[in-house]
Amino acid sequence: MTRRLSQLLIGLFLYGLGIALIVRGEIGVAPWDVLTQGIDSHTHLGFGLITVLMSAVVLLLWIPIRQKPGIGTVLNALLVGPSADVGLWLIPAGQDLWLRVIFFAAGLLVLAVATGLYIGAHFGPGPRDGLMTGLHRRTGWRIWVVRTGIEVVVLGIGWLLGGNVGVGTVLFAVLVGPLCNWTIPFFAIRRPARPEVTPAHPGLDEALEGSAVPSAPSIDSPAN
Repeated sequence: MTRRLSQLLIGLFLYGLGIALIVRGEIGVAPWDVLTQGIDSHTHLGFGLITVLMSAVVLLLWIPIRQKPGIGTVLNALLVGPSADVGLWLIPAGQDLWLRVIFFAAGLLVLAVATGLYIGAHFGPGPRDGLMTGLHRRTGWRIWVVRTGIEVVVLGIGWLLGGNVGVGTVLFAVLVGPLCNWTIPFFAIRRPARPEVTPAHPGLDEALEGSAVPSAPSIDSPAN
């Protein structure tokens, strides 16, 4: 349990840090972060606070699809936003292009590792991943169809609000899937099979098989 909790908390902090690196790359961010930036450009509430508020809204959407949260779900909703704010405070903005590209690449790698860590701890999917797996379970639609539909809508709204859509957004969508397909099984903590116990979090199995990770139709992303 100690290892699992430590892995969960480290993963959530690194997830926020990965988001911050990608944002500071300034070449385009993930769809959910495009929406966060768009909302922030109008409300000026701050990236981290909006991330937390968005997680709360997404969790409300779990109610009609009867998706059950775990402790990891709640901690994801509460900690990723503040972690991203810490990263944005530490990492300077407005750097030369070559350094921003390095920021983006490092952020993508950190986020993939973080995804493997927090999902592999087996404490429940993040709010956005749970929405996807819950809709998949309730509708019977394929995981990638549900993920793509959600993120196209989120990306479109975020872009209209002024979020940063760029080449990084495309690179994120293309690359995060293969990276997380490696990190999720690598960091997964193996537990003895307990077939007599009904799983507390339907949909988590899909996540551990690589389906519920940020922003990749091929494997379906928090974590965000």
